[in-house]
Amino acid sequence: MHDQPDQLEPETLLREISDLEGRIGELRQAAGMPAPDLRATLDAALVELEFALTALRTMGAEQSIEPGASNAAENERRVLRTVFQDAPVPLFLLDRNTSVRRVNRQAAALLATSSGYVSGKQFTAFCDLATRAAVRSQLAAVVRTGRRRRVQVRFLGRDHPIDAVVTLARVWIRGEPDPMVVVAAGPTNTPVEDAAAAGRKGSAKPARAPQAAPAGSGDNETVATIVHRMDVLATASELLLDEPVFNETVAVRRCARLLAAELADWAFIDLTGPNDGAKPGGPGGPHGPGAAPALRRQVVMGPEDEHSVEAMGMLERVEPAPGTLSHTVFVTRQSALRPHIENLDVLGICPDGQPVCGKIGATSVLCVPVEDGDRCIGTITLAASGEYGPFDLMDLGVVQRLGRYLALVIRAARLYRRRAEVAETLQAGLLPKALPSIPGVSVAARYMTATRGAEVGGDFYDVFRIQNEGWGLVLGDVCGKGEDAAAVTAAARHCVRLASRWKSRPAEILAMVNEALLDEDRFVTAVMAGLELETERVTVSLSTAGHPPALVIRADGVIRSASRGGVPLGLFEDFEAGLDTIDLGVGDTLVLHSDGVLEACDLQRQEFGQERLLETLAAHASEPLETMLGAVEQTLLSFCDGDLRDDVSILALRVDEATLD
Repeated sequence: MHDQPDQLEPETLLREISDLEGRIGELRQAAGMPAPDLRATLDAALVELEFALTALRTMGAEQSIEPGASNAAENERRVLRTVFQDAPVPLFLLDRNTSVRRVNRQAAALLATSSGYVSGKQFTAFCDLATRAAVRSQLAAVVRTGRRRRVQVRFLGRDHPIDAVVTLARVWIRGEPDPMVVVAAGPTNTPVEDAAAAGRKGSAKPARAPQAAPAGSGDNETVATIVHRMDVLATASELLLDEPVFNETVAVRRCARLLAAELADWAFIDLTGPNDGAKPGGPGGPHGPGAAPALRRQVVMGPEDEHSVEAMGMLERVEPAPGTLSHTVFVTRQSALRPHIENLDVLGICPDGQPVCGKIGATSVLCVPVEDGDRCIGTITLAASGEYGPFDLMDLGVVQRLGRYLALVIRAARLYRRRAEVAETLQAGLLPKALPSIPGVSVAARYMTATRGAEVGGDFYDVFRIQNEGWGLVLGDVCGKGEDAAAVTAAARHCVRLASRWKSRPAEILAMVNEALLDEDRFVTAVMAGLELETERVTVSLSTAGHPPALVIRADGVIRSASRGGVPLGLFEDFEAGLDTIDLGVGDTLVLHSDGVLEACDLQRQEFGQERLLETLAAHASEPLETMLGAVEQTLLSFCDGDLRDDVSILALRVDEATLD
């Protein structure tokens, strides 16, 4: 294309315009045939567009001679409408900075949006990240050289990506000081399944929104989309609001996981501390007038492929700094929707210098405040790659509602947390501050407070001397929680210690405790071990009162479960405990535990159970005792996602090798 093509002779202009209209109609018919040659149609349309521009320049010259020539102005408008708006292929008119000046109907339909929305935005904002750089370079080359170029592009359509071949051509338009670029989209296809597979990199999560439906099924697709959003809200309500006592960490992780699975590729949740938050009327908080409180990243959820998991670890360390979308939404308390992002650092910069959006391939983002009506305590940010279309107002409305749900749960959780701190202080008084040193053996313990509730638990354990220079271990569980249960817990623990001054056998000690607890309104389950220490050998006398049996893990990983039996303490005057005797050698471990270990549940309400406990203990039989119990704790918390229904206590003893000291 020449930079300044010759103008048409005025006497032939009207005849040429009439012929042009006829040819454009034929091209439109050809494009609508069952098996059209779209590449040929595209080339022809560009030729006609060049001619139309030449005609416009001619009419412009005529108008400079005859300023009042209304016929020429009307002809110009008719040519523009015919050639550009009604062209049988999608057309974009860009300025030299690649900003969209105008699109025709076909281009708006291609992106499933309005012409007004596209105008004014960067053309590359409607392309996926993988093709943006190449498109920018080719556009610059076209402006510089005037030569046509063809580029493979993946447009970010409303419901799915659209692969296309676009032709770029430089044009000069009267009144514009710089050249412009016409972008014409050629043959297109929509390989939804292939695109989804490539974009997800192996992720098996479902589509964020229903995929494109056949022609004529728009109403059904709209209904399906609405139903899907309603289902997301219903699921969120069940996950967040079905607990009698809320836990902030559990609620935040559940919310992020749900959003990343159903509405987006990535979900970020950022929160302030318990006493911080943006109040109505301005950004001021407890840090002084006009100062926004610190917003910290709490959780990042994304795809499960190797690259995404690695990126997730990095993004958890990227705080929402001032100027990022999350921070701005937090301070202003105004939701933000960016269907097609142009600035890739809108979510911040990674430690390696790469924009967050570039790291995760995000092309569409939205962010809503997490506010409880009194103050804003954080934000929820979603990012998508465009495989299922950009975010829309319906997505924004769903996440706004979910943000309010989450804020209410967090407010309740923080109130309970204050109460839990008092309970933990009281609970600490019911457990030994430190375990004593016993010659020839190692002793370790773990105690985990239930996340469901802020009341004092009923678990207790202790290690103490018994008559005849022996040692005793006890672990018990009082029925119920709260102050009354705490009183019984204290009574049971101290009664065991007191009885051990007069009795040496665990069965006799528990019998005395049973008698002392008969007047209480609560019963206690317990297991007690009496130790007879020898060099590199320990004989254990076990007594069980309705409690889960003790476990023995041999040095080679073989596991034995001790005898169970007995009735709980404090129920009947005629008490009889379950009895067993076990010999331990070097490296052998004795484990006492509460039923909170076995009854911990995952999201499907499946219990952790004894088999998982045994497998974890066996897998770490050769490791130090603290490492073994730490592995049990980590495995248990991972299984139930940090949501413990009951207190968990574990007490373990291992026989050490003899030393030369």
